[in-house]
Amino acid sequence: MDTQLLIRMAQEGDKVAREQVINDNVGLVWSIVRRFMGRGQEAEDLFQIGVIGLMKAVDKFDLSFDVMFSTYAVPMISGEIKRYLRDNNSLIKMSRSIKENGWKIKAARERLVFELGRDATIEELAAATELSPEDVVTALEAGSEIESIYQTVYQGDGHEIYLVDRIREEKNEAESLIDRMTVEQLLDSLNEEERLLITSRYFEDKTQVETAKLLGISQVQVSRLEKKILLKMRKNVQN
Repeated sequence: MDTQLLIRMAQEGDKVAREQVINDNVGLVWSIVRRFMGRGQEAEDLFQIGVIGLMKAVDKFDLSFDVMFSTYAVPMISGEIKRYLRDNNSLIKMSRSIKENGWKIKAARERLVFELGRDATIEELAAATELSPEDVVTALEAGSEIESIYQTVYQGDGHEIYLVDRIREEKNEAESLIDRMTVEQLLDSLNEEERLLITSRYFEDKTQVETAKLLGISQVQVSRLEKKILLKMRKNVQN
């Protein structure tokens, strides 16, 4: 069945159509998950988070858009995974069982908000996730501690500033200024190719493969050159 028709049916409350769209795009989720491997997280965990992003894409996709659904879904899935990685790197730690409950609750909440047109109650979330109300409350409270420090305090030009960023900025403003000056000096010591590689890898968060395409060299060359440049920068710092 046509994807757009399935999405229309899903947005009208057809759970079977919604499930079909999700199943049809599992490969897309995995392809995005692979971009984020090697960051200390299990692939299955990232996949579950990616599916939540896919569900959001199904619910929010505007059928009047002159774009393919996959084009719209990719940034939604990537964004959800990036938020998870950001939150999971905070100093606040949760047990794996609470994390897993949190994922279930988040997915159920997204679905129920769409179906009910309002926020779900604790009892409704418990029924949807087959958890006890107590477990739902525990997971929500644990998650809210992380969310509170990552609430958006400013958004503009596609960039978000979070509360935790503001706290860090105020606390370490002098250190940040020194760090920025040091980084700028180190970048100035590099030639054009070296500077482009470091900027691509560490400021634009590109993979070695993406950087290789940008520079017109192989991934192996990028890997070797990157190690050489970092060693050079390290020596410059020590000097």
